[in-house]
Amino acid sequence: MKVQDLLTLYQEDPFVQVVSNQIKQSETEKKVLQLKGSCGSLDAVLASSLYAHSQQSYVMVLSDREEAAYFFNDVKDLLVKASVHFYPMSYKKPYQHDDIDNANVLQRSEVLNILNNAKAEPHLIVTYAEALSEKVINRRSLLKNTFSVQINEKLDPEFLSEVLISYEFERNDFVYEPGQFSVRGGIIDVFGFSNDLPYRIELWGDEVESIRTFDPESQLSQESVSRINIIPNIQTRLTTEQRVPFVEFLAENTVFWVKDLELCLEQIELSFEKAETAYNQLIPQGADIKISTDPKQLYETRRSFLNQLKTIDIVEFGSRAYLKTENKVTFQSKSQPTFNKDFNKLVNTLSELQDKDFTCIIASESQRQLERLSTIFEEIDPHLTFLPLPIALKEGFIDEGTKIALFTDHQIFDRFHRIKNQDRFSKTKAITLKELKSLQVGDYVAHVDHGIGRFAGLERTLMAGREQEAIRLIYKDDDILLISIHSLHKISKYTGKDGAAPTMTKLGSPDWENKKS
Repeated sequence: MKVQDLLTLYQEDPFVQVVSNQIKQSETEKKVLQLKGSCGSLDAVLASSLYAHSQQSYVMVLSDREEAAYFFNDVKDLLVKASVHFYPMSYKKPYQHDDIDNANVLQRSEVLNILNNAKAEPHLIVTYAEALSEKVINRRSLLKNTFSVQINEKLDPEFLSEVLISYEFERNDFVYEPGQFSVRGGIIDVFGFSNDLPYRIELWGDEVESIRTFDPESQLSQESVSRINIIPNIQTRLTTEQRVPFVEFLAENTVFWVKDLELCLEQIELSFEKAETAYNQLIPQGADIKISTDPKQLYETRRSFLNQLKTIDIVEFGSRAYLKTENKVTFQSKSQPTFNKDFNKLVNTLSELQDKDFTCIIASESQRQLERLSTIFEEIDPHLTFLPLPIALKEGFIDEGTKIALFTDHQIFDRFHRIKNQDRFSKTKAITLKELKSLQVGDYVAHVDHGIGRFAGLERTLMAGREQEAIRLIYKDDDILLISIHSLHKISKYTGKDGAAPTMTKLGSPDWENKKS
């Protein structure tokens, strides 16, 4: 079974179509819809199917980061080709500017950049109460501090360098973390704060010929784009700019989904109290210290957040309803039963559901696990069938309305379901570039394919008709090898025993291959 098949089952269900129409319904006043009775990952499946079928953007608000991360994993797997993003908070602690999580700032900036683009496709953003408690830079300031680069437009490298330096970017030989840029002839690399990968801008004369994202570790190109926006670190550089609620960045027809609104409001209230306490600790008793950014300018209060909700369409879901509305829809669902690895009980449950015309689905990202379950079922009940779904969802459910029973393999086998790491920038990816930057001429290095030589610096050379940066290595008998910067991931600093000098490899000889073998 393909993921799209599951979403289609829900899109075609008459009851779900009623829900879809209520969400799309245009009225003068903003509306509130309450969804009750959904269990397990049914929330994520339902939201994904409705989103895929609509032309609206969705913001999914969960009560805390962990719950939001699991929900994000679910919708990311369910909506493979859609614009799905995670929006975290930026600070680990309020008013601790040196305690900012750069990966979080990157994700927040990326989301704001998308929301600020009027031509962007509909998107689904997953966030949580604490992240929304932190106000964001206003739209005008973001626009003022955004520098755009587009294919076929003229670009002066020196002018771009001046702009980036004014944005407090650091000029390096190679970029490996946000806030860095490099200029090597007609190649400009920029790692901004609105994308999780750096960009490589290639010029032909004074015109932009191509723009591509690239892997900061291997330096290999990944995806071509026609236009990019470069913005500074909006958390540290633009501290004096006016802050506004996140909601002000949302498009007119955005649907705001909130799970357990009362709990979210409590979290926002708690976040504000923490910020207020931290703020008061910055001002010693009797000291004449003025701080312009008091908590109300930087953080939401419970009341201010509630007032913003009056301006947008809301779908409340979860176990508790908070807002008053007559628009209520109840799903008849229940959680996946606990089997404790009792496969006879599992088979009996699935057989009973099958007899009641349920579509039985088992979700697992492991093909081997699905095959294992098929073998177990054949031994116990050869007539039992199920549809395999090749993704990992957080929790299974039995939906009486659509007659869909979806179980997860990790619940069947009593295993912990771990949140998948997002494929985003981390400093560990940049280890090779940092090593290169620290290499001194004469240091021993090991190349995966060519063996041990000495680092002899960088030089510019023609490769495939283009002038590029290359790494110069010297081997035994003074043989010279030029390695493209794109092959940087194949080189590492040599570390021998007790600091003894290694035997250098002779290029073209079988020595290195023999040693590897």
